[in-house]
Amino acid sequence: MKKQRSSGILNIDKPLGQTSHDVVERVRALTAVRRVGHAGTLDPLATGVLVVCVGRTATRIVEYLMEAPKTYRTKVQLGVVTDTFDGEGQVTTRSPVEADRDDVERALAKFRGTIEQIPPMFSAVKHHGKPLYRLARRGIEVKREIRRVEIHRLDLVDWASHGDQAKCTLEIECSPGTYVRVLVHDLGQELGCGAYVTGLTRLASGSFRLEDAITLNQFAQAVDEARWAELLRPVDEAIANRFPALHLSTVQARRLCSGQSIPGADDDVHRATTARVYGPEGRFLALATYDAQEGSWRPKKVFVSPYPDASAPSGD
Repeated sequence: MKKQRSSGILNIDKPLGQTSHDVVERVRALTAVRRVGHAGTLDPLATGVLVVCVGRTATRIVEYLMEAPKTYRTKVQLGVVTDTFDGEGQVTTRSPVEADRDDVERALAKFRGTIEQIPPMFSAVKHHGKPLYRLARRGIEVKREIRRVEIHRLDLVDWASHGDQAKCTLEIECSPGTYVRVLVHDLGQELGCGAYVTGLTRLASGSFRLEDAITLNQFAQAVDEARWAELLRPVDEAIANRFPALHLSTVQARRLCSGQSIPGADDDVHRATTARVYGPEGRFLALATYDAQEGSWRPKKVFVSPYPDASAPSGD
């Protein structure tokens, strides 16, 4: 009998009002799997794709999943500024909106490409070990380090105005670490009227898309029906678009899984710096890095140790 997969990736549609940590805790409680983590925080106000890593192997590739580009759809209220840059904060200023759709389109052009952002005070970024939002709640503001982020796509997909008020919807493809709230706030400043986020949905995180996501209730039902493991995406597939595959013989696989380097030809997977490693039976074993000076592959993260017999069932 084939062993059920015990480690993999879940694509969860995070519900409104819950933190990313809430979702992780729910998955941990439902599955009784201790090692559960997520690859990219969403604010409680946000919904959409939350990549949840379940099991030992999956949680060890969180860093690579977090590096994936993100896609968002955000609803924006112009003419109002809040202290959190979203609907959860207190209104600090109100201004009439004199900008029209064409003005917004022109302003958006300034935010495409490489831009600089200052993390908001109401964020989980730490200052001397303390999250900024805790300081912000006490009325303390500190200097934050400027970050460079990439805005690959920024489109105005909806516009509505009435009198001196206006709303719009934006779609954004961006690098990890981008604060959509800051982008919207800065856009409002550029337009001279202010703006804040009234709604935010993550449409995609790397190869994980919203149309393929499941809700927590659907996952809970799958747990009740003892089929939740079927919803896990294989760990190696989740990073297939990041790293090429390196297929080894039994002898090579045994050496690499025991922590030893193995010779690599100059044309090995086009001399990639990192590769997914598979044994002759097709099992995902490790991530390896190529040492060009030595001409060898070195183990970076080994997921199967010691190397199993080909007849052994696949677990995670």
